[in-house]
Amino acid sequence: MRYLLLILFFGLQSVRLQAQTNSYTISFENAAHHEAHVSVTFPKVISDTLSLRMSRTSPGRYALHEFAKNVYNFNAVDSTGNSLQVLRTNPYEWKIFGHDGTVNISYTLFANRGDGTYSQIDETHAHLNIPATFIYAPSLSEREIEVDFKTRDDLNWKIATQLLHVKDKTYRAPNLYHFMDSPTELSNHKVREFSLDGQTIKLALHDPGTEEEADAYFEKVKKVVLAEKEVFGELPKFDYDSYTFLACYMPNVSGDGMEHRNSTILTSTRTLANGGMEGNIGTVSHEFFHSWNVERIRPKSLEPFNFEEANMSGELWFAEGFTSYYTNLILCRAGLITAEKYVEGLTGTFNYVWNSPARQFFNPIEMSYQAPFVDAATSVDPVNRENTFISYYSYGSVIGLALDLQLRNEGLNLDDFMKLVWTTYGKKENPYTIENLNETLNTYAGEAFGNNFFNSFIHKSEMPLYNELFKTVGVSLSQDTEVAYFGAAVSITDDLNGKIQSNTKIGSPAYIAGLDKDDIITSINSEPFPNGIQFNTFIKEGFQPNDVLTITFLRDGLEIKTEVTLTSDPNYAINLVEKNEKAPSKKILKARKAWLKIE
Repeated sequence: MRYLLLILFFGLQSVRLQAQTNSYTISFENAAHHEAHVSVTFPKVISDTLSLRMSRTSPGRYALHEFAKNVYNFNAVDSTGNSLQVLRTNPYEWKIFGHDGTVNISYTLFANRGDGTYSQIDETHAHLNIPATFIYAPSLSEREIEVDFKTRDDLNWKIATQLLHVKDKTYRAPNLYHFMDSPTELSNHKVREFSLDGQTIKLALHDPGTEEEADAYFEKVKKVVLAEKEVFGELPKFDYDSYTFLACYMPNVSGDGMEHRNSTILTSTRTLANGGMEGNIGTVSHEFFHSWNVERIRPKSLEPFNFEEANMSGELWFAEGFTSYYTNLILCRAGLITAEKYVEGLTGTFNYVWNSPARQFFNPIEMSYQAPFVDAATSVDPVNRENTFISYYSYGSVIGLALDLQLRNEGLNLDDFMKLVWTTYGKKENPYTIENLNETLNTYAGEAFGNNFFNSFIHKSEMPLYNELFKTVGVSLSQDTEVAYFGAAVSITDDLNGKIQSNTKIGSPAYIAGLDKDDIITSINSEPFPNGIQFNTFIKEGFQPNDVLTITFLRDGLEIKTEVTLTSDPNYAINLVEKNEKAPSKKILKARKAWLKIE
């Protein structure tokens, strides 16, 4: 999120702003029951009515999240303690009447989900995402905000945040936008930091492990930071010259990662001693890359970020997807995973995108438009996402891979294109459009190249020629046409039948045969459903493509029969060519080393 003219909130205007500072206090006496007590003072209110709200969205998220549902015990008084009138006209707003220029409110917050969007309060920590925690006044959005965090000293809590430290346990934001974008972790965490180009990179690590484990993990974090700086040529200019990784690796949280302007939230149930040392570093890579791509290289469609409505952007294939492409590539370049592991790790995402029927419905721009429906959004009615949606993370990732390899065939590379986007838009904090990206690629690689890429793969849903592109860096793309494919996810029920777990994929054998989600397969070729073996393994080991299976199944209690004609497995394997073939030529090996930046 961009904060233009941040400096205006300091210096000569500080006296005026001090008089118009909204002051928050939050305490955690009842943390055992996931409650916080919040009080706020809004001074010098000029309007007769002060409208207060809980946010419905959160920075980095695009769907609606109704945070007001966790607010209760709301009370409003004036400067002398007289009760004020409160009018509720919608679920997210409190309208306050009859004040004397000061509005004091208090409320109880329930919070028990620790991730990148919600808040969690218990006796291990107060994990606070600001939109999920604090009521705010939209009309006073340009005021300074101060927060006094009443930490649990009996639990040895410390404070980690990108907010500016004022004194003791009080922190400040220059305006509402900065406040909303400043997650805070109160816990008994470990702190590591290092200096890079005159700025401080911090790790606030809430993990039950040892100091030695924290040291080892921080070395990995440093390698990620340095490798990503190399892509763009420089760090962003962080506010207050500081960036903080808020890493909470505890069994009570929910796995997530969320970027912010000067910090990121990293949550995982994997502690460092329980798989997190290797398993969590990918999120570090993804979220720190966002410091450039989405926080400062920012889509115009997300400016300004709306805290009251869903936020839709057609650029998420670039903002999230290209970031996803770099996520594991950076780990490889930093020496944290091998080239073999990186290349083989492309397989799942590639197959998901390549084999999805959803490309016939939406291009990457339109997939990005789906974010308000899928980005941690909730619904109770069934949807057909298996056939109509490809994650813009994944779609953009494989498109970014193709663009990088295509550019390298031209003697160029994606790193330098990203640098150009950074210097043109991100460093100056000028929001971009899709047309701007097209124009920048034209500038970098030529008009014919840039227009062909956008017209074929962004405005349309065509797929690049990956087989030819992979060959240029010594990577093989192969299929086993002798392996049979059924086309449905099937699990064993308690009565030892097979239940189809999700919508069958358009064009698959199961779909063509009329099988659908929740159908119960009772027999195959007049034999009981196979037990003691995974269904996909049963199909692959027992049958060949073009075999016809007679399927008996139950749908809403009615027995039905159909025939399924198996096909070849459409999935690909991606490997370094030397795994199955001869070693690549010196020219190809040189191209691979330049791509992965390995020796």
